Amino acid sequence: MPGDTSGDGQGRRALILVENLSVPFDRRVWQECTTLRDAGWEVHVICPRGEKRDTEPEAVIDGVHIHRYPLRAATGGPAGYLREYGSALWHTLRLARRVGPVDVVHACNPPDLLFLPALWLKRHGARFVFDQHDLVPELYLSRFDRGEDLLYRAVCALERRTYRAADIVLATNESYRDVALRRGGRRPEDVFVVRSAPDIDRFHPVPPEPELKNGKPHLLCYLGVMGPQDGVDYALRALAKLRDELGRTDWHAVFVGGGDAFDAMVELSRRLGLTEHVRFTGRVPDAELVRYLSTADVCLSPDPRNPLNDVSTMNKVLEYMVMGRPIVSFDLREARVSAGEAAVYAADDDEGEFARLVARLLDDPEERARMGKIGQERISGPLAWRNSQRALLAAYAAACRDQVPVSAGGPVRKGKRHRR
Repeated sequence: MPGDTSGDGQGRRALILVENLSVPFDRRVWQECTTLRDAGWEVHVICPRGEKRDTEPEAVIDGVHIHRYPLRAATGGPAGYLREYGSALWHTLRLARRVGPVDVVHACNPPDLLFLPALWLKRHGARFVFDQHDLVPELYLSRFDRGEDLLYRAVCALERRTYRAADIVLATNESYRDVALRRGGRRPEDVFVVRSAPDIDRFHPVPPEPELKNGKPHLLCYLGVMGPQDGVDYALRALAKLRDELGRTDWHAVFVGGGDAFDAMVELSRRLGLTEHVRFTGRVPDAELVRYLSTADVCLSPDPRNPLNDVSTMNKVLEYMVMGRPIVSFDLREARVSAGEAAVYAADDDEGEFARLVARLLDDPEERARMGKIGQERISGPLAWRNSQRALLAAYAAACRDQVPVSAGGPVRKGKRHRR
């Protein structure tokens, strides 16, 4: 793969489509944007507006053009998702017409519906890069517990259509790449692994603040989304066992993040009698997150084994590692690929073993330091974003092979140039 990150995109335009997060809040997408920008691409993004940040409908941030639309998150089951996705597709097409012709349309799932605006742009000369953040069929099975019903078959069909439409597929890890080859029928040369990685310029340890431990000797920290498949309930039950079965009350735990299970997790904490031991912060700015992670003695990755989690790379694991924190995780295939010896692993979603591993690490500061160092070395070495940058630019080069840039007289919708 080429290592040069300069000049490859000179005179070319890319449009990145995102539905489930705003930008630059979506860190993976933002890193991709800045990598492409540095390689000479003119980068545009279409995404939803955030609730507390990323609220402007239009913004140019560090040279990246961002076009945002209002979107109400789904509630009320499948009908709510139909409303959300229908609104997102309408706004995406509307804004894509405003952006005008592009050389590459880069669609990030979920959902596996963005191939529809991508197909429209392909008819006007764009190449389609599918950035598979999630395996949506596995996400459906893991989140809704409805089995392989009619909706499951529908999301499988949408995934197949997306694979078929794409010129190039970006996979977040080797497990996802295997799915693209096996289930998607893609050629090996058309699938590139672009792993997510923390931005080490934004995430680096600061001096610990003992007052964040709420008067206890130790701080435990969870970072991430709180949805039905994310295992926050497993972590809370494990903490109850840490207190009740192991007699440990020498810890305070902070859960950082939000999601549609947030209120349910706060209520579960209350029912387990953990209110005095656990704090839920909601989403916080990066600076505050860094304070918690820098002070934490042990970080929690309680995602249970299910069809999605076993093959997915957890961003929180990578962020724990860049901060030099030891991790307790359930034994998932891709968790081991990412963390290696920076984590200890509880088998079979065993909450009791999870609690025992937490207790073991709390009692062994030398082991915690060793594991933290291993994590930082992995993030600065084999898992560094610079490796993913090379893969991303190689993927774009493959997508644009033999293509005439739009700015050099390539296909333009109805003979018109894009509006500035």
